[in-house]
Amino acid sequence: MDARAVNAALRKGQALSSEQLAWFAQGLADGAVSDAQAGAFAMAVCLRGLGEEDRVALTLAMRDSGDVLRWDLDAPVIDKHSTGGVGDCVSLVLAPALAACGAYVPMISGRGLGHTGGTLDKMEAIPGLVTALDGDRFRQVVRDTGAAIVSASADIAPADKRLYAIRDVTGTVESLDLITASILSKKLAAGLDGLVLDVKLGTGAFMKTPEDARALAQALVKTANAAGCRTTALITDMNQPLASSLGNALEVDASLRVLTGLDDGSLGELSAELGGALLASAGLAASAEEGRAKIAEAIRSGTAAERFARMVYAMGGPVHFVEDWQRFLPEAPVIREITATASGIVTAIDGEALGLAVVDLGGGRQVETDVVDPAVGLSDIVRLGVRVEKGQPLARVHAARLGQADAAEAAVRAAISLGDMARDLPPLVHERITS
Repeated sequence: MDARAVNAALRKGQALSSEQLAWFAQGLADGAVSDAQAGAFAMAVCLRGLGEEDRVALTLAMRDSGDVLRWDLDAPVIDKHSTGGVGDCVSLVLAPALAACGAYVPMISGRGLGHTGGTLDKMEAIPGLVTALDGDRFRQVVRDTGAAIVSASADIAPADKRLYAIRDVTGTVESLDLITASILSKKLAAGLDGLVLDVKLGTGAFMKTPEDARALAQALVKTANAAGCRTTALITDMNQPLASSLGNALEVDASLRVLTGLDDGSLGELSAELGGALLASAGLAASAEEGRAKIAEAIRSGTAAERFARMVYAMGGPVHFVEDWQRFLPEAPVIREITATASGIVTAIDGEALGLAVVDLGGGRQVETDVVDPAVGLSDIVRLGVRVEKGQPLARVHAARLGQADAAEAAVRAAISLGDMARDLPPLVHERITS
């Protein structure tokens, strides 16, 4: 095999064999393929695209470039993946709720990317909790509690880790084929029986148009199903933050409020929608509607919260975290209420701008080596369609310093638009993709 021949075939628009793609993925993992050759590969895929068969073959080759987990458990092994949004802490609600419904959830998650928050950063806002578990400990936590939210080891899809870093510096991140292979190679390496994909659409998402969101959802579902993992996608709204809080500790608080029955709203509703689809595809519910009811009952009864408590303790967190989580979570020293300077109806919210404001506060990363401040962020953000009077709050800023609070206040004011006329509110779920 020769990387030059692979790249030449791609450049000419020729189909590749599964053997060629398997060799190339292994070369990414072990260094036999150079950075220059990997960059040329990414650019060729970006410009010429892959057919459906080659996209599946590349996904499986990248999955098989490292360890693929095998489970010997008495119930389906399932998971959820989001393409990234703001105030999106569904994983913290859904993983324990699925476990309470009889599934096993080995959730391999990521950190913040751009303006979107990262599930691992949220989990690590809990004192003592460790997301970097070794393989044996990961399996034990999943077996004992039903769920674990962890970081990927270096042995999970190493070809993707290498190719992603090269895509980032060669301007080829936006390739639909490479996005699909990147997401699914890591998820399929977890040894899943079923998967639900939350493809975000709107101002706070990477996908801004229905056409782009639908194309990604269809590519992901077709590829995952062809790879042998039963998969459904929901295209969901991200024209406003899902929860009313952005920031790591603040989103843990929002999740616990749903799990303990203090709040519901869009976060609880979407958790039930995604969980219902996943339980149905895994055979743990007769339909998505029945699955949705099971997730809602697991939350209402407190069994989901109990599973979350067990998972947190098994991963090094406080034993009584769920009973008194606000005592354990860090709090920012500067908390400022941002009030409306005029009356009106909330007509638009720039979710990306709010997410970037949290990054600037220190709640995300400008570069990979940045240390995240778990306490900072935004809370009590107004919702679309709500009328506010002059002097009423639009949001609260949680900052480490006064200067940061000033900058965040300006960003929040610019991101929230008020008008005289109410607009139609977007649906929480825009579309369901099953095949």
